[in-house]
Amino acid sequence: MDSRDAFLADVRAMLPADAELLDVHTHLGRDEDGAALDLPALLEQLDTVGVRRACVFPLHDPDRHPAYRTPNDRVLAWAAESDGRLIPFCRLDPVDGAVGELERCLARGARGVKLHPRAQAFGFDGGPVDELLASAAQARVPVLVHAGRGMPPIAEGLARAALAQPELVLILAHAGIADQAVLATMLAGHPGVLYDTSCFSPLDLVSLLARVPAERVLFGSDPPYGHPLPGLYLALRAAAAAGLDETAVRGMLGGTAALVLSGDPPPAPAPARGPAAVTLWASLGRVLMYAALAFMALTTGAPAAAREALALALAACRDPEPQGDGPALERAAEALEAARALLATPEGVRESLLLVHLTMTLAATEPTAA
Repeated sequence: MDSRDAFLADVRAMLPADAELLDVHTHLGRDEDGAALDLPALLEQLDTVGVRRACVFPLHDPDRHPAYRTPNDRVLAWAAESDGRLIPFCRLDPVDGAVGELERCLARGARGVKLHPRAQAFGFDGGPVDELLASAAQARVPVLVHAGRGMPPIAEGLARAALAQPELVLILAHAGIADQAVLATMLAGHPGVLYDTSCFSPLDLVSLLARVPAERVLFGSDPPYGHPLPGLYLALRAAAAAGLDETAVRGMLGGTAALVLSGDPPPAPAPARGPAAVTLWASLGRVLMYAALAFMALTTGAPAAAREALALALAACRDPEPQGDGPALERAAEALEAARALLATPEGVRESLLLVHLTMTLAATEPTAA
């Protein structure tokens, strides 16, 4: 049996009936860091969990000059080949002809904007970025901003820019982890601020659902760095931990995204539902810690450190007197053993990362109530 199968079965069991799955965070093309993803591979990943549509944008492509024109054209062409499954966003650099490129791409069918302040090395300090956000707001297209790892605190500048544009739909990627608490506080009153779920730590998403309404959270998985299976498993397990009902889960998985992509405002928010305090099984807390160490080692190219961390995570799964954590420990051990075996070949690292990510979510969100 494939090590993914049990997790995939859980995903299917947790999905509300008739939920539309719309992934707001995927990439196509190639990146300077060596990552790459082509159209058939992305569609295959989406099909793994039944994602019907996805927003897609270029990676940090070596051919991005001038103005990201070539990578944007490639994404527009790939989206046209996808039979309506891919919704193209244009990637822009605020200081490299961004407004003109936005207008060109919108005329060719783009439905949103991707900004990456780390890769493009810009801040939210006025000038060209404000002009670009104003243009996007006027065109009624969402702007998805990298707000994940590798960023300094960005809340003050980003909040200033967003609050100056009350019509703007702003999607903060990666659960806003670069400055989550401050962003959630400063932008709580903005009607168009949303967050996507593409993060590697399950506690980041649990924390987000304690701070912002579920109606402001969108499913995203971040291929090729992430994958729709662990991304959807994370979204569903965090939603269950937050006590979300099926209506809220449907909105998070695709309903809200479909609204804003059609030019409509997001639904009216209810108060945040998630608990501010998290209770873990002690055994699974140990698994989570060592699995997270393995995950970071794999993403930074340190396989020896990953093997050591996986060995500790597997040791934490061994318990001669399990309690309610027993089934989760067994599932974690199976996935982590498979992840360790996959490290024997270079091409297995990506699959190993997927299994470790799934295990982290399992460990962090396993219910402790009797």
